[in-house]
Amino acid sequence: MKGALSWPYLRLYLLTLLYFSANSILNVIIPLKGEALGASNTTIGVIMGAYLLTTMVFRPWAGGFIQRYGPIRVLRILLTVHAFALLLYTFTGLEGYFLARVLQGICTAFFSMALQLGIIDTLPDEDRSQGISMYSLCSYLPGIFGPLLAIGMWQTGEISVFVISMISIAILTGAVGFTARIEQKPGEEASGNEGAKPGAAMMRAMGQLMSNSHLLRCGVLMLSASVVFGAVTAFVPLYVSEIKGGSAAVYLTIQATVVVAARFLLKSRLPSDGQWRASLVGGMMLLLISASLAVGLSASAGAALFYAGAFMLGIAQALLYPTLTTYLSFVLPKAERGVLIGLFIATADLGVSLGGIVMGPIADLTSYSFMYGLCAVIGAAAAAFAVRGSKMINSK
Repeated sequence: MKGALSWPYLRLYLLTLLYFSANSILNVIIPLKGEALGASNTTIGVIMGAYLLTTMVFRPWAGGFIQRYGPIRVLRILLTVHAFALLLYTFTGLEGYFLARVLQGICTAFFSMALQLGIIDTLPDEDRSQGISMYSLCSYLPGIFGPLLAIGMWQTGEISVFVISMISIAILTGAVGFTARIEQKPGEEASGNEGAKPGAAMMRAMGQLMSNSHLLRCGVLMLSASVVFGAVTAFVPLYVSEIKGGSAAVYLTIQATVVVAARFLLKSRLPSDGQWRASLVGGMMLLLISASLAVGLSASAGAALFYAGAFMLGIAQALLYPTLTTYLSFVLPKAERGVLIGLFIATADLGVSLGGIVMGPIADLTSYSFMYGLCAVIGAAAAAFAVRGSKMINSK
């Protein structure tokens, strides 16, 4: 096999799958344990949101450092820290969980940027969207089996099963990661970065967030969509008790399965030419709106609508991120592409964090149904922005 499916890249995808396996389990265990300990939705949302909020802060810095020094140099250090974070979950309470989420967030900022920039910089243009889609696919693949494993661990009540799982994932991830290779093209690593400091590059990138219409448009879309993704991840395990016949494990498994299937089956059909596709992006956002409404109404309508929401949200989640990331990889200035893409991905991290941190208090003050209805309103505003944004691009 060649291109995005050659052995060196398959090894990177395997590393991605192992790295994100722990989080797919923790996304279910943390809310359940928090509720069992009497924590409010606000507290649970803060702990859940701390992970990607930290990732958001460090993501632009990670992009600059990795583009300057190369992805492999930082990979082994971050995998060691990540292993320590996983160990914290095995012997601490909610306070230790918060610290572990912060450490995970820092590691994920560098990990995801290292692999994505490595894929972008080393694959031919025509294979770029396929490589990014495969990376995204493997980052979500654990979402199929992770929730089921988490529910099983929780129902058994045996803490030793959870401890062994975290330790095993840490060891396997380190074994694969320490032997991974990302070959830079000759002269690629230093291109556009000679004499540049990551901090200075990030400050310039922050200015471009408002001045670069492509980055601003994609960032707002990703931020809005990610609020919905975050609210679903953080609170579906708790909301499901209000849905007759509903199961959090089934919901999350359906959503993850759809994400994986869509990214695998459509990986070669996603645009990889730097052209803006208004109808495609608008369609994804409409699916997002429909999914939010379906989840919000399922408390009264039943489990069938609940699972339909998982299906629709999975499609939107599968296509939106790789589409926008690939588009930006073509239209952003190459010299600062690493930092700028890091800034874009940080908007996704921020959105998922806000989905837990902000939507948690809203759910406490109102209801889960109201909160998911508000998510639909956010999605509608983002869809309108996408349509308006496409007209702005075409007029230039």
